[in-house]
Order: sequence, then C-alpha cells, then structure tokens
Amino acid sequence: MKKEKLMLEQLDSSLKKYAPLRYARIPFRGWIRAIRDAFGMTAKQLANRLDSTQQNVARIEQDELAGAVTMKTMKRVAQSLDCTFVYALVPNSTLENTIRKQVEFVVKQHLSKVSHTMLLESQGLSNKEQERIYRQMVEEYLEKLPSYIWDVK
Repeated sequence: MKKEKLMLEQLDSSLKKYAPLRYARIPFRGWIRAIRDAFGMTAKQLANRLDSTQQNVARIEQDELAGAVTMKTMKRVAQSLDCTFVYALVPNSTLENTIRKQVEFVVKQHLSKVSHTMLLESQGLSNKEQERIYRQMVEEYLEKLPSYIWDVK
C-alpha cells in the first residue's frame, strides 16, 4: 500500500500545476476560432494548412463548440496553428481528499445501516462511541482502500 500511496502523492503533486486551468473558460467561438482570428487567418488559410476544405474547418470549429471534436483532430489543428493541444483531468481537490471524502461517505452509509439495526435491537451506541468507530473505520479503509468504495454513490 505504501507504493500506491507514494504514486498517489506524486500524481497529486504533478497535477497541482494544472489547478489554475479549472478556471479557464473556452472562448465564445472556441479555441480554434480564437487563435485563428488572433492570427488574422481565414478559414480557407487554415484549411490549406490542414490539406482540407474551408467547409471542413467550419465543421471542426462547430464540433469544438458542441464538444464533439476528437482529440486527434484538435492535435492536428493545434499543430497547424503552431500550438500544443493540452488534455488533462484537473481534480477539483487533491486526489487524496477525493478518496478521503468517498471513504467517509461509504463509512457513514455503512454505520447508518448498522446503527439502525442496533437501535431496533435496543443496542444503540453513544455519540462518542459512534464517532470513535467512525474515525477508526475511516482510517482502516484509507489504509487498505477497498475498491468497492467507488460502487457507492
């Protein structure tokens, strides 16, 4: 588990530099059109660079806005515009926090079922005891990280 934890920490660390991208907004007409316009390049000129047609460039720009353009196409267009196409999944928090949040959710779900059953059998635990068990279970799950934690929504 130490190897996995180290890998998680390294990935979290490398993803930190992308955090500001969470706030980047796609230009109104899309990245392709924004770059093309900034260069003063016509759709026909971009089409020539892509060995394509002006109609195809228009379709690509529409597909980008619709979220239907492929990564392969974006890479090809970016290259023809002397740009680099960047693709990333940028976590809203750290990966470690996301895992902890999911573990806490799963443990709460589990304990609420157990608590309900125990109440029905008149074996309820005090709040302090419930909190102690909760913290202990969270730490155990984080240590072993069972894959079924992602089955619970």
